[in-house]
Amino acid sequence: MHRVLTLIAGAHSATDLARIIAAIADAMRVRVDPVWLSPGEACDLVLCARGFTDLEEKARRLAGSAEIDVVVQPLAGRRKRLLVADMEATIIENEMLDELADALALGPGIAEITRRAMNGEIDFAAALEARVALLAGTRARVLEDVAARIRLVPGARELVATMRAAGAVTVLVSGGFGIFAERVAAELRFDRVVANRLEIAGGRIAGTVEPPIVTGETKRQTLLELAAELRLSLDQTMAVGDGANDLPMLAAAGIGIAFHAKPQVAARVRSRIDHADLAALLFVQGYRRDEFVC
Repeated sequence: MHRVLTLIAGAHSATDLARIIAAIADAMRVRVDPVWLSPGEACDLVLCARGFTDLEEKARRLAGSAEIDVVVQPLAGRRKRLLVADMEATIIENEMLDELADALALGPGIAEITRRAMNGEIDFAAALEARVALLAGTRARVLEDVAARIRLVPGARELVATMRAAGAVTVLVSGGFGIFAERVAAELRFDRVVANRLEIAGGRIAGTVEPPIVTGETKRQTLLELAAELRLSLDQTMAVGDGANDLPMLAAAGIGIAFHAKPQVAARVRSRIDHADLAALLFVQGYRRDEFVC
């Protein structure tokens, strides 16, 4: 079976790509011509290889300290028809509960709970409830003020627009709050959005979340149910996320990408992007830079 090894340079490693291509060809004792998806930025090496893990590990070792991302997958069927994406620290740079904590001067306590939850050190639902409880009594209008802080991750707009233009369905799933997720989904034109709902009473945050809470299992079920609804095989799906609560959907997808993930998460996912921006997910699917839609 033919595999495709995609190499994607981070912002400061474009000059390393040609060297690493030569090193891979030499180490594997093969003659391989790179297929450039974007000159100096991303290329494919099509190889006849049996395994994934050994090939990826070998390529990463050869890359050494260079900021080069490596993804290996079957050549056939690499363009996906369904994208399910986490929001916070994936599609947007922010963790919005942390932004709320900062706006309300609640100190580092909420950020520390966020860190532990995303690393899988504590239960996600319990961590969410604990953090939301600290917001009780806050005027709801602060949510709109904090929403103005949202920063899109570079490449997010191109990722969603290009996949939608190619006929894929795009879904934003968030363990955060709908008031933020719906804003991001509208701006990027995601087809669907799944997120938690903060309870508001008398114009103030009640300190609770409307059940059911969106968890890692919710994200996995969203992917499975939409694939079934769209009559897609799981091989035709892609998921991307950074935290422990994304692991179930990353494992279920045809290709699950850990994006700039927490160390405990990256160690448990085969495919990952550590250096490049979200446009890397298009290169992974074989899109050339001149095919990107903005």
